[in-house]
Amino acid sequence: MIVLIHTSKVMRATPSNNRALTTPMLRESAEELADHLRTLSVEQLATVMEISPALATKTRALLADWGVEPDRQSPAIDSFAGDIYSGLRACDFSEGDRAYADQRLRILSGLYGILRPHDAVRPYRLEMGYRLPDRRYADLYDFWGDRIAACLPPQGAVVNLAAAEYHRTVTRFLARERFVTPRFLTVHPKTGEPRFVVVHAKIARGAFARWLLTNRVDEPEAITEFAEIGYRHDPALSRPREPAFVCKEFEGKGLSVRLHEQR
Repeated sequence: MIVLIHTSKVMRATPSNNRALTTPMLRESAEELADHLRTLSVEQLATVMEISPALATKTRALLADWGVEPDRQSPAIDSFAGDIYSGLRACDFSEGDRAYADQRLRILSGLYGILRPHDAVRPYRLEMGYRLPDRRYADLYDFWGDRIAACLPPQGAVVNLAAAEYHRTVTRFLARERFVTPRFLTVHPKTGEPRFVVVHAKIARGAFARWLLTNRVDEPEAITEFAEIGYRHDPALSRPREPAFVCKEFEGKGLSVRLHEQR
């Protein structure tokens, strides 16, 4: 059973701690994209990515520093710092957990296409939905085609915890019945109705991936046993291949810097 998540905008360069790093499966394509991105001006980056000139300047510096030299790389699983990764908490995985994750966890990326946890990466900024100026890269879904999906096993369940912007790169090419896509809902304190809360759901996806990996859950039927950070399976709200998990009180605030600061 494969677990799919996606990258985050926030990245950090981290030491490999002498762990052997692997080469991203689609690295040549990543180098091609990076070469094109380096041709864009600060103004073009700001427009394409809908970011401020200051952030575009930082992004251009990241691209200038991007490379594939072994001594400048970090493990992918340690390099992203968004809410999904707050829930995943890979920093305290055991070596056994990391080895298992390397076999089961895949990270969808705009620049690299798809990553394994110990694939070597450098910080960058490129979301899958960006439309770049050159016609060859104007639609990254066309650029990647079915190459990302081809990196997944030909059989077996895929637990889809990635955002739609990213999972479109694989769901278009694999049989629909292979995918299990959990939904995470939070009960509204006033109405009592379960609703989708973006930050909660992102952290929950990471926590769910962590639970699957650290408990070696390998059967789709077992995933309804998830009971972390306040969530419980709700059969009434579940759909075929879309199990719903509901929390009355979200218990993952301490995992997110953003939510922690709001307390």
